[in-house]
Amino acid sequence: MTTPDFVHLHVHSEYSLLDGANRISDLVDACVADGQPAIALTDHGNMFGAIELFRKARGKKIKPIVGCEVYIAKQSMHLPHSKAKGNGYSHLTLLARNEEGYRNLIRLASAAYVDGLHFRPRIDNELLAQHAGGLNCLSGCLAGEI
Repeated sequence: MTTPDFVHLHVHSEYSLLDGANRISDLVDACVADGQPAIALTDHGNMFGAIELFRKARGKKIKPIVGCEVYIAKQSMHLPHSKAKGNGYSHLTLLARNEEGYRNLIRLASAAYVDGLHFRPRIDNELLAQHAGGLNCLSGCLAGEI
């Protein structure tokens, strides 16, 4: 069955530890088989599969959409998880719309590991506001605020 009007915008790969099992090459092959024109890779807290997605997808004429399902600290990303109220974070899916968005996504993912890592790589709303250009935002999942 082909579905050329449909594009998966929230997909986890083997780089979403304990959550995704899909290999990127298998995801791209499934898009080709279904006649889908594009796929977004939105692994949890990282962009480790972005280059592989670009290489595999472009080789098969599938548009790669780079994204990330980020962890948003409910307070400051610098506040330890144990000090935050509730579970301390929620999920938010971000997609790069253009080169500016790609660069901002890299900045956010890097800052999450360098400055916000406490059990999970986290950003906060302040950092997201500083680097929101070129990004599309989706609701995430059941663990999202939206």
